[in-house]
Amino acid sequence: MTSPLEITPHPYRDAPLAAFAALRHRPGAVLLDSGRPAAPGGRYDILSCDPLSVLEVDAEGRCHGDDAPTDLAPFDAQRALLERLPRDVPASELPFLGGLIGYWSYDLGRCLEPIPGSARPAAELPAARVGLYDWALIQDHDRREAWLVATPERRTEVLSWLDAAADARDAPQAHDGGFRLTGEFAAEMSRDDYLARFDAVQRYIRAGDCYQINLAQRFSAPYEGDLWTAYRRLRQATPTPFSGFLEWGQQAILSMSPERFLHCAEGQVETRPIKGTRPRGATPEEDRGLEEELTASVKDRAENVMIVDLLRNDLGRVCRPGTVRVPQLCGLESYANVHHLVSVVTGELAEQHSPLALLAAAFPGGSITGAPKVRAMQIIDELEPSARSAYCGSLGYVDVRGHMDTSIAIRTAVADRGRLHLWGGGGLVADSEGEAEYTETLDKIRHLMAALSDPD
Repeated sequence: MTSPLEITPHPYRDAPLAAFAALRHRPGAVLLDSGRPAAPGGRYDILSCDPLSVLEVDAEGRCHGDDAPTDLAPFDAQRALLERLPRDVPASELPFLGGLIGYWSYDLGRCLEPIPGSARPAAELPAARVGLYDWALIQDHDRREAWLVATPERRTEVLSWLDAAADARDAPQAHDGGFRLTGEFAAEMSRDDYLARFDAVQRYIRAGDCYQINLAQRFSAPYEGDLWTAYRRLRQATPTPFSGFLEWGQQAILSMSPERFLHCAEGQVETRPIKGTRPRGATPEEDRGLEEELTASVKDRAENVMIVDLLRNDLGRVCRPGTVRVPQLCGLESYANVHHLVSVVTGELAEQHSPLALLAAAFPGGSITGAPKVRAMQIIDELEPSARSAYCGSLGYVDVRGHMDTSIAIRTAVADRGRLHLWGGGGLVADSEGEAEYTETLDKIRHLMAALSDPD
């Protein structure tokens, strides 16, 4: 008989770095990081390791795992895996009481929609990788409390892992070794290549194929050393509320996302699309000027509204009729390096649908495809030389009660066998200007490149 899940207090810390450093070498270690104390908007950190099972999805949509359900479609297999955990959990306001944690790559969308898949792989990561976790360490930064969610047996194990790494807990900057790039970041596209693809997008828009397309370019560099050190550098340079670190074998995802994709709790659904970006100014006066320029931009507001309409449609596929609302349209949110226009779309999940059905219905997020979504994805597949891998996919969790929170994996680095990949992109509409859009793709990740390039 399985022991009941218990929720016990744990020492609180301002950041999750020390606790995760104590766990990161365990199998399946995962960190969903709110970026606190520096990042606005984040509340919870979720840390875990040693999943009961791991389910991977390959590029063809086939599922793989030692004891995971592999004869089902990807989201059906994930739902079946989740159902292995008992649902009689304690009543709690905590976001996660056991369930799935992992990522769903942008490329998983090819398994859901008629996308040719002509772009070559950028990295050999699975199209999705989720673990089934029966315990978690959760930090609540609003209440400045931390909790260990586990059975008594698991709690004893976890505390022994943490105690065995007391030095790492007490020295957040401790790490196994340095990190360094062994070559500069190289763009997959030249400026002229990007502008040629920009012109192709404009032709598609004029022809009526679509009215917005998100076009991205990839940058790659060789590296050596400790990716946890790299993640901490990125976090220091640009703390964001939907960050995450996942590492396994010679592969890892280092995400500094400011964008929530889908949140679901007690049947209430929220998505927060970002469209419209300006860099932060060097002085308060310049910063205010950039804020005003962004909020007054007809082009950026039009991009945002287009994606809001797309997401209203996506949520409408699984939400109760008449419940989809837009409580915030084109609100200004500021982060360490950029200003964004952020909208909020909400709804009530229909009783016959699960959070994983919601994720499948809206995946990948419209803010990083364009609209109409399927045609935009087909054009992206044609114009971008490489597949996107985890970039523009999602990181997050789905718990046993039907709670879910996922990000849009922008500002995200993918590590694969000694190479690190970064992407910068943006939404293109009829009145976009090629040179400005090219510069914006660089502005969005320039600070990430600089942080990774600094000597250890």
